[in-house]
Amino acid sequence: MERDTTPSRNSRWGLDVLRAKGTFLRQLFHSIWLKWKLVILPILIKWGILGAGAVAVMDSSTIPVPMDALIAVWVWKDQSNFWAYCLMAAAGSAVGGLLPYALGRAGGELFILKRVNRERYERMKLRFEKQEFLAMAIPSALPPPTPWKAFVFAAGVFEMRVAPFMLAVFTGRLIRWLILSLLVIKLGPGAVQIVEHHALRVLLVVGGIALIGFALWWRRKRKTGEIPAHPLS
Repeated sequence: MERDTTPSRNSRWGLDVLRAKGTFLRQLFHSIWLKWKLVILPILIKWGILGAGAVAVMDSSTIPVPMDALIAVWVWKDQSNFWAYCLMAAAGSAVGGLLPYALGRAGGELFILKRVNRERYERMKLRFEKQEFLAMAIPSALPPPTPWKAFVFAAGVFEMRVAPFMLAVFTGRLIRWLILSLLVIKLGPGAVQIVEHHALRVLLVVGGIALIGFALWWRRKRKTGEIPAHPLS
């Protein structure tokens, strides 16, 4: 009796189709990446200050870009306008971050609840909400390899309001790139490697700045009476 091999043939055919689709997608993404790297990115770099904003949008939203290195090059070539590059890049980063933020807001809660129970999720959300500005500003100020998009995704999941989110990202990025720019002006473009190799010290500096900012905010709230002088009494 002849054996029916139709199911196995169909399975092999299905695998061949999947492999072909996978190969096509890899080639498509590779082609897009090459066009971005060899054509689009060099054009944006030549735009100067406007290019800093455009590249920052791309870096924060989809395609990773070595922003610190680009900021260093721009600032070294145009030192008198270093502040403009920092402002534009920080604004672009805040705008670009809205994409991963929106993804987190749209379906991130279900994504996290598949990995943690509801009780733990609520505790995480409560902790985030208590210090949400610093929870976004500090990671935004840190150099790579900080998993910045994970914090952005979490901000969307925990429903941080859009305006404070963008302000926190803008503030953190601005602090980071202003510090980098001053180092570049003082030490040259090699300051990027110094920042990368001394990430812990950078973290301490940024943390110190954040604590000073929080202390000033607390003092202002105390003066206006929004926070009681003795909250436990």
